[in-house]
Amino acid sequence: MMHNVAGKSLQRNTAHRAALRKNFTVSVIRHERVVTTLAKAKALRPFVEKMITLARSGDPKTRLHRIRRAVAALQDKDAVKKLFDVIGPRFANRAGGYTRILRLPDYRIGDGGTKVVFELVENDVLERQIKAAEQGAATETQPAAGAGAS
Repeated sequence: MMHNVAGKSLQRNTAHRAALRKNFTVSVIRHERVVTTLAKAKALRPFVEKMITLARSGDPKTRLHRIRRAVAALQDKDAVKKLFDVIGPRFANRAGGYTRILRLPDYRIGDGGTKVVFELVENDVLERQIKAAEQGAATETQPAAGAGAS
């Protein structure tokens, strides 16, 4: 019986696990969508959700303290800025459940691990990708300025 053991080790030592938690959270904040394995997604979801809860709390008196706590945990000022300016206000009226884990039908090539998409629930990543693809297609079909005149 394992008493007082919380969380999964993910076959890593403590320092490696802490670095994984920090880097994974920064990636989710930056890109709002990450492809990873099911075990990592389930193990790291609570930390990501706690960071978002930290950013969405509304008391202006404690804002600086919450920002400092986030910087200490993530060690990335750009990610903390996006967390507090973009992601926190987006989830201001949501009581929890900021992330979603969607299983992908294929497996990882090297070891057969189950792949999942770990994403924030109210993101617009797909819409931005579609818009960028449409703009890319539009620029390819338009002739360059002055290309026909000689």
